[in-house]
Amino acid sequence: MTTELKPPTLVDVLLARRQIRPYLPATPLHRYPAMDALIGTEVYVKHENYQPVGAFKVRGGINLVSQLSPEECQRGLIAASTGNHGQSVSYAARLFGVKARIVVPEGANPGKVAAMQGMGAEVIVHGVNFDEARQHCEALAREHGYRYVHSGDEPLLIAGVGTEVLEMLEVQPDLDVVIVPLGGGSGAAGACIAAHGVNPAIRVIAVQSEESRAGYDSWRSRSLCQAPNRTFAEGLATGTAFALPQSILWEQLDDFVLVADDDIRQAMVWMIECAHTLAEGAGASPLAAAFRLRADLRGKKVGLVCSGGNTSLEHLRQALQA
Repeated sequence: MTTELKPPTLVDVLLARRQIRPYLPATPLHRYPAMDALIGTEVYVKHENYQPVGAFKVRGGINLVSQLSPEECQRGLIAASTGNHGQSVSYAARLFGVKARIVVPEGANPGKVAAMQGMGAEVIVHGVNFDEARQHCEALAREHGYRYVHSGDEPLLIAGVGTEVLEMLEVQPDLDVVIVPLGGGSGAAGACIAAHGVNPAIRVIAVQSEESRAGYDSWRSRSLCQAPNRTFAEGLATGTAFALPQSILWEQLDDFVLVADDDIRQAMVWMIECAHTLAEGAGASPLAAAFRLRADLRGKKVGLVCSGGNTSLEHLRQALQA
């Protein structure tokens, strides 16, 4: 995939909302006094961990799979994933009667793997990390003619996940800041399109782990970069930036923050303490970023995208012990 793909617009996000509405109800946007006190301002959490697969990506999966051609449906789908993208594709494929294959790295979150298998997808384990799994997935797609669903370079996925921010603004239209996690970049790109399409004054801030910073380095340099991929947070784990999301972020993203994995673990605990909610690493990372930026956020209404709740028991144990 290349930047020749046409970036989606607010119109595409609105069309995606209409496409997915019969299958996905809006998720809650809640405010918690303890979180307000922690950050020192009004904070609203968008609970994408309430989605049927426990993560935001199902929005893009349904938007894309619902619009496949009969020929693409016949070929079947293949995707590479650390978990949430694979669950999204698996869920949508089952919904529309399409065969799905998901390539995951060794050591992938066992709960996410079981969920994909439970939804009827064939799970193929290959490679030590996401990037090796992705390369194997692309080779299988070429060999067998499967319809490859890239986790970032897919306009319909980006438009679909952008509907989460559209819902946030329908409930709280005077948000000043939206903080969103970034792995491959589809969520952050969709957030920019939706937020700035409604109100260009809204600041959209992305957050990524210091241990997997390819997206951050690419945004800073305005060129596609690779970087070591070592974070525990699967939703932030990619060693290669993707062309289409980055092209959108270069134009529209207002700021980008790196946080340490230990900060993300602390934020997972704060999500339990302050919001009584279970967030995976990526889902808690916006809170970690908000805490780091709390002096700059004073007096602003801040929306945090809790992108998912699919943490493993081991990651939860590590967070609580830390």
